[in-house]
Amino acid sequence: MPEVNTDHLDEQQVQLLAEMCILIDENDNKIGADTKKNCHLNENIDKGLLHRAFSVFLFNTENKLLLQQRSNAKITFPDCFTNTCCSHPLSHPLELEENNALGVRRAAQRRLKAELGIPTEQVTPEEISYLTRIHYKAKSDGIWGEHEIDYILFVQKDVTLNPDPNEIQSYCYVTQKELKQLLDKASKNEVKITPWFKLIAETFLFKWWDNLSNLNKFVDHEKIHRM
Repeated sequence: MPEVNTDHLDEQQVQLLAEMCILIDENDNKIGADTKKNCHLNENIDKGLLHRAFSVFLFNTENKLLLQQRSNAKITFPDCFTNTCCSHPLSHPLELEENNALGVRRAAQRRLKAELGIPTEQVTPEEISYLTRIHYKAKSDGIWGEHEIDYILFVQKDVTLNPDPNEIQSYCYVTQKELKQLLDKASKNEVKITPWFKLIAETFLFKWWDNLSNLNKFVDHEKIHRM
């Protein structure tokens, strides 16, 4: 296939395109590895290429959710508001460990540090709760998109933040009411939100949010929610 020109894209974000994502089938069985770049090209997504990902929802002790607005340097969904942290486990032994999604939770710890500057000792894999998985597909533009089985991860803790401006242009803690106002603005195209965050917010998020102290009843590691 013709080479995609990345000369106009942010240099730091282009370097990340060389990371090796975990390729999976529709039942989340590992079938190989490929670059982040190949995993996010619509041309490959249309052929069925699917990779493993995660979405972290971090709440403080006041039950407020930490949101981020993706930087305009991001290759997919720039400037969009989204949940605390969204990324991919990589195809190396520490992040391939599948028992209780330990590899995914280690990847989440790594990316919380990389994007938000949260010290690794402040959020350990043991403090990250794995709820369930969703399978979705979304195009960002004519070239780039997402096709993921997304592990939903919850954390409740007060943390120190020092975001990387190349990853995040703004962040805020929100109440349920404030998030509903943001979602309403997004429905009027006044702000942009990521498609996976919209799906999760419209289906599961508020129910889970109401039960932060009793999330065990929502844990479902068998089902993959097709969205």
